[in-house]
Amino acid sequence: MDIAFLLPLLILIGFMFLMTRSAKKKQQQAMQMRDQMQPGTGVRTIGGMYARVKEVGDDTVTLEVAPGMHALYAKNAVGAVLEDEEFDRIVHGAHAEGDDAPVVPDDASTLTGPVGSADEDGDGKIGLSKESGPAPADNADGEPEDTERDGEDGQKK
Repeated sequence: MDIAFLLPLLILIGFMFLMTRSAKKKQQQAMQMRDQMQPGTGVRTIGGMYARVKEVGDDTVTLEVAPGMHALYAKNAVGAVLEDEEFDRIVHGAHAEGDDAPVVPDDASTLTGPVGSADEDGDGKIGLSKESGPAPADNADGEPEDTERDGEDGQKK
């Protein structure tokens, strides 16, 4: 056999080995994460639902999706086991201590500046009509200057 044939084949086999190895490692990490579940732990399902673990079985887990409402899920449906602080922050909106993240307002009122700075009238409204812009330039006859151009040569109409 020729070395030119064997080299690409060996590279392909090595690449496939590395891919299966990393996939197997991720699968083992997911299994360890699911084994950490115990009653009271906050979890996120693969569908994006947040719930607390009520009971853990061999292949299933009972989740409390709302106060007093329980649902039975497969263990494989759990996407992440969350720490208590992270779960409370996500579900209840509780801020972590020392959280210096900026607070985003519910409306855009703080983005427009101080009241009365929008225009000279002081009514707080911004004029968006054509009349509020600069006046068009007049020619010697007192008529507005025609600024439209025709064709590729740029001659006036």
